[in-house]
Amino acid sequence: MSKPKISLHGVFPPIPTPFDVEGEVDLQKLAANLERWNQYDLSGYVVLGSNGEAGYLVEDEKMRVWETAREWIPPEKLLIAGTGCESTRQTIALTRQAARVGADAALLVTPHYYDGRMTPQSLIHHYQTVADEVPIPVIIYSVPKFTHVDMDAVTIALLSRHHNIIGIKDTGGNLAKMADTVRLAEADFQVLVGSASFLLAGLAVGAVGGVMALSSVAPEKCFEILRLFHAGDMAGAAKLQREVIPINTAITSQFGIAGLKFALDLLGYYGGPVRSPLLSLTEEEQQKLRGILIEGGVL
Repeated sequence: MSKPKISLHGVFPPIPTPFDVEGEVDLQKLAANLERWNQYDLSGYVVLGSNGEAGYLVEDEKMRVWETAREWIPPEKLLIAGTGCESTRQTIALTRQAARVGADAALLVTPHYYDGRMTPQSLIHHYQTVADEVPIPVIIYSVPKFTHVDMDAVTIALLSRHHNIIGIKDTGGNLAKMADTVRLAEADFQVLVGSASFLLAGLAVGAVGGVMALSSVAPEKCFEILRLFHAGDMAGAAKLQREVIPINTAITSQFGIAGLKFALDLLGYYGGPVRSPLLSLTEEEQQKLRGILIEGGVL
């Protein structure tokens, strides 16, 4: 059976979830952000992934976020819903709910609470069972820095044989494993890099695009790396890749989601507060981040 005809080529921002000063989900601000992002040639959006603070939202909030996102995301752009949960049953239920309100595909993080028992057999059973039971395509989400579960290329390749598992977002940054995944997986299985810091390297080993925090604040820089790569200008692509790494590091590992949201505030989007137990940036951190964004040509 052939896979669903959904292309993951291009750039997909994993968008933050806006909260108001009381900590409630602000759907109006979400709509306003999407309206502005829609001006760019983005291939779609990941809604309620790691940068969306998905783990801090209850199911009713998630449904309202997806409903609003679907209303504002044009039909030609994909809505990829982060629906991965710890149990297979819960993942199936939430993915069906996301599909009901218009999600085009589901991004499923590896279960990880019992990480020592997340063997290749456990993960294969989980993903295949979900893919059998849901009405939208499944994208594997490997983010070992959070989950401490790192799927090997052979396991990913085995999962790629399932007709409803169409790709993987690989945030690990292991280029050898990514290359092995591309080599071993089915030809129609699509690999997305999970960080702008190794976008060019990922493209060089066969990735088709990326889900990257940087594309929420500087999508044009991500587009340009792709354009230069496909035009064969490796020197130009490498130069830009080097330039974006400090910016990407600042809004991810250095300052986290609070940093990403503050960057959005500076750029005229709505970032707003993070949800507890995360904390907003201190004034000193804000100044450091502002300086990095200015130096990187984002501000």
